[in-house]
Amino acid sequence: MESINKLSPYAQWALRIAFGSVFIFHGVQKFTNLSGGAQMMGMPGAVWGLVALLEALGGILVLFGAFLPDWATRVGGLLVIPVMIGAIAMVHWPQWSFAPTESAPMGGMEFQTSMVLLGVYFLLRGKDI
Repeated sequence: MESINKLSPYAQWALRIAFGSVFIFHGVQKFTNLSGGAQMMGMPGAVWGLVALLEALGGILVLFGAFLPDWATRVGGLLVIPVMIGAIAMVHWPQWSFAPTESAPMGGMEFQTSMVLLGVYFLLRGKDI
């Protein structure tokens, strides 16, 4: 147990890498086809570009927040919360399971809800996680 306790200061990296990589990947992916994504979602290209920016920047700030001032992790968590709430409201509601179904071809809100809650965690805890 003592050897596990010695590793506990590094446990934050499991959450930072998981959270950051998801949002960096999805944000950068959106930038590769802004007009197509905006059209698919039925929103203006500028709004879709803002979604991409919030995802990528939020992921970067959380991922590297351990080396930056406390506000970086908090802001990173904050940036992705409205994006995920929007995804739930526009695409994934009211199904819970992430598995696609006929009524919810993009899957339910299970994953997005988890990401919102992790964003809240990073917002509230900041660098000291």
